[in-house]
Amino acid sequence: MILLLAIGFLAGIVTAISPCVLPVLPILLAGGASGRKPMRIIAGLVVSFSVFTLFASWLLRQLGLPQDFLRNLAIALLFVMAATLLVPRAAMLIERPLAAFSRLRPTNVGGGFFFGATLGLVFVPCAGPVLATVTVVAANNSVGLRAILLTLVYAIGAAVPMLLIARGGREASGALRRHAQTVRLASGTLVALVAVGLLFHLDDRLAQVTPGYTTFLQNKIEDSSSAKRELAKVRGGGEALAAVAKPVAGSLPDYGVAPALHAGGDWINSKPLALQQLRGKVVLIDFWTYSCINCLRTLPHLKSWYSTYHKKGLVIIGVHTPEFAFEHVSSNVRAAVKRLGIDYPVVQDNRFKTWDNYANQYWPAEYLIDKAGHVRHTHFGEGEYDKTEALIRRLLGANGAMAQSLPDVTPTELMTPETYLGYARLQNYTGTTVSPNLAANYKLPATLQENAFAYGGRWTVGGQQAVAGPGARLRLRFHAEDVYIVLGGKGTVRVLIDGKQTKTLTVDAYKLYTVRATKTSTQALLELRFTPGVRAYSFTFG
Repeated sequence: MILLLAIGFLAGIVTAISPCVLPVLPILLAGGASGRKPMRIIAGLVVSFSVFTLFASWLLRQLGLPQDFLRNLAIALLFVMAATLLVPRAAMLIERPLAAFSRLRPTNVGGGFFFGATLGLVFVPCAGPVLATVTVVAANNSVGLRAILLTLVYAIGAAVPMLLIARGGREASGALRRHAQTVRLASGTLVALVAVGLLFHLDDRLAQVTPGYTTFLQNKIEDSSSAKRELAKVRGGGEALAAVAKPVAGSLPDYGVAPALHAGGDWINSKPLALQQLRGKVVLIDFWTYSCINCLRTLPHLKSWYSTYHKKGLVIIGVHTPEFAFEHVSSNVRAAVKRLGIDYPVVQDNRFKTWDNYANQYWPAEYLIDKAGHVRHTHFGEGEYDKTEALIRRLLGANGAMAQSLPDVTPTELMTPETYLGYARLQNYTGTTVSPNLAANYKLPATLQENAFAYGGRWTVGGQQAVAGPGARLRLRFHAEDVYIVLGGKGTVRVLIDGKQTKTLTVDAYKLYTVRATKTSTQALLELRFTPGVRAYSFTFG
């Protein structure tokens, strides 16, 4: 436990000096300069960040409120605080109804603790393994003592550098006491400007363009073997795979007893299975999701192995862990399983319980389990199909014919990376500033660099997807042989490559659509023209 808390504390210090917290630093300076006590500001931030990181998602779901409600509320309160600093009469008007509940003076409306609590709602640290672990635990509603203490010490670690900044602001204001009114106005202006920046998500743009100068420190602290082992305990499960495999003389490494399967939805093609009842068989666990092109390229090999070796004792279980919201829907997964011709058992993992048990981080990912129930081999991503089949045969003790030989189509050339179209994971975007969750008009830039994309026409850009409106277009300069896009809703999409129309996609289901499929890698400008209502999620390439 002590090691876990030390890792959390150090990780918090590193995140407090990372680019992601730059937007809150001016508010800390202004808060200290406005006369609020730095210790109270930091106490409010620690409590607010800890409580809402762990419980906000659950609370908002219970109240039927949108997930960004608290952030928007905090921005509104920052505007109120700015007004109290800029307009003394506003401070008196706001303080009057609060007088029965507070001893605060009109010159200190909101107090240091309340100011810090508001700041905690807009404090978004860089997501490393520690914060990712806390987020997953909170999403699964499995918050325990370890998770609470880890979150608290992480917040305290982040608060240490921030306390120094707030103290600096207070001391500076003391030195400028003769200019108190000027300091007050400057502080109010600073808070208002930061609130405007947060309102228009300029903090996201700042994080993208600022170098990740703390990455080395973060990796040293949070990606060490000790950190992985301790964080696995917080998540629950996955400890055997987080540790180093035990060498077995003349044999495959032994990663320990395979973690359990936890259904987060329906079982498809099978009644519910438990690994204990499969002892005596060789089991291949495949983590996948049906809109993932890398997973889809792996499927022919899985289906061939199942067809060849199932009667000899091989069981394949596809653990469908969704990446997008529509992939949680059982009917969508069932339709995909049928469409893709998958005959082996598939289980939905909508709550990421099995994913967490295996400490998995990839789509696709394979875990090969021997007849005694121990994990003996892992592989992440595409490729190495011959090796995996050889190990299946070895664990089965199988002789005779091998599975049908299939080409390995794993891409080996440099190509455009997977590109997400929702603002939550927006990268390589060029053009009009995104207006999150609002219908807005976008203008296509005159030129695009390689791997960059832009919106044109009217779009509503959400966290995971962009919804087309009138005149919606999308341009992408890509380098690849094959281009795919995940689409949903109903409508059509016209495809133009270097200005020439090549095809029209008919969108009638939430799935992966082929935009271009050739045997020649090329650099080209892709333009897609959407009918209103079509939803676009991500591009993948091959």
